[in-house]
Amino acid sequence: MHLNAIVESLLFATQEPLPLTQMVTAVKDTAKDIRDATPEGELAPEWIEPLLTVDELGMRVAIDELVAHYEADGRAFTIVERSHGWRLCAKVDYVEWCRALYPGKKVQRLSQPALETLAIIAYRQPITKAGVEAVRGVSVDAMVQQLVDRGLVKIEGRADLPGRPLLYGTTDAFLDHFAVRTLDELPNATELRRVKLPTPESEQPGTAAPEETQLSLAPAESPAPAASE
Repeated sequence: MHLNAIVESLLFATQEPLPLTQMVTAVKDTAKDIRDATPEGELAPEWIEPLLTVDELGMRVAIDELVAHYEADGRAFTIVERSHGWRLCAKVDYVEWCRALYPGKKVQRLSQPALETLAIIAYRQPITKAGVEAVRGVSVDAMVQQLVDRGLVKIEGRADLPGRPLLYGTTDAFLDHFAVRTLDELPNATELRRVKLPTPESEQPGTAAPEETQLSLAPAESPAPAASE
C-alpha cells in the first residue's frame, strides 16, 4: 500500500481541510495497529515499516506527487492548501458546472463599499469601526454588520479606549473566500500595513485632525476560490 494512495483516501473521506499533523497521526497509528494485529510468528506486510516513520515532510512530498499526477492526467480536481490544512477541490474551470448542483444557492457578491470596508479591516486588523470610518469618511455600521453576517469578519475584543469600542478582524472563511492561507499572502500586505492612516477623533489625544495619507484599498484581483468537491 502506497502512501500517496492513503493520503488521497484521507482527503477524499472528509469535507474539512486536513492538517499535515492529523494525516501523519492517522497514517502512523493505523500502521501501528496493523503491525500489532499481525499474528505471532508471521511477518507484517513489507509496506508497513515506511508508514510507521512517515513525517510531515514525507506527507508534503506525497501531496506534491498527487498534484503533479492530477495535472499530468488532466483531472478536474486538485489538492489545495487552506488556512487549516489540505483538501480536494474541483478546479476553477469547473466551478460553474459544480454550481449547477445547487440551483437554489446564488452567488452573493460584495458591493464596492463592502469590499473597501473589508480591505481596511483585513490589512489593519484589529481595528474599530471608528478607525474604518476615519479612512472611508462615511459610516460603516451597515457594511461591518453585513460582513459579520457573511462570516468574513468577527469581533476580536474591545479596544483600550474611551467607551471600550469593539475591535474587528477577519475570519478563516475570509481566507478561504480569497484563496489565501495567511494574511501575509494578501497583495502588498507588508507595504499597506505600514501606511499611516487617519486617526478617528475619538482615538486621538488632541483636537487637531492628523493629515490624511492616501491609501489604495481596492482589493487586488484575487484567484477565484476552488469549489469543494
